[in-house]
Amino acid sequence: ACATNLDALYQTSPLFNRYLMNSFIVTVGRTLGQLIVCSLAAYGFARFRFPGRNILFAMCLGLLMVPYQAIVIPQYVLVRDMGILNTLPAIIVPNMFSAFALFLLRQAFMQIPLELEEAAEIDGANPLLVLWHVVLPLSIPALAAFGVITIQAAWNDFLWPLVAANTPDTRVVTIGISLLQGERSTPWNLIMMGSTIATLPMVVLFLLLQRYFIAGVAMTGVNR
Repeated sequence: ACATNLDALYQTSPLFNRYLMNSFIVTVGRTLGQLIVCSLAAYGFARFRFPGRNILFAMCLGLLMVPYQAIVIPQYVLVRDMGILNTLPAIIVPNMFSAFALFLLRQAFMQIPLELEEAAEIDGANPLLVLWHVVLPLSIPALAAFGVITIQAAWNDFLWPLVAANTPDTRVVTIGISLLQGERSTPWNLIMMGSTIATLPMVVLFLLLQRYFIAGVAMTGVNR
């Protein structure tokens, strides 16, 4: 029955592998983008003193209280004006910043003893080298937690990919599964097969990183 449903799935949706690949590209792009942007911002908030730092950080966290539906239209207009509508970058670029990832990484960076960073600076390292060679390697549990949360959110995203890029070549797997539902009938066997295939990468990821994920969440809940 499993093989039959699998064959029926690819007969009904011949581009299903393309949808999986698009989801993979979007997930990797969003995760790397957030890692770069949010780690730099988090390190700045954790270590540098500048006027309005706390206010600016509070404003960033305030984004967590804004419903995503409230910014979909302005985000769509921005992507359209950039000329990248109906492309994979249209899905990736607007989501390269996350207020939650900023908070998670900032809390992790604040747990690292400042003396280690000062020692690296004495040896001639600039702030970027300190971040790359000292701070990030010591924040592996937090980075694993960040990775699991970000990858899962990017892989399961539906609304924004539906709005920004819904051509056959740019659809992600969540949209591909939703298209299996017919107007008058719903092939639940095909939907469940597609959902199972789409869920397996996330299950494997969590099983591999669950130890670091739990440690990272516990680590970021404590402030110096």
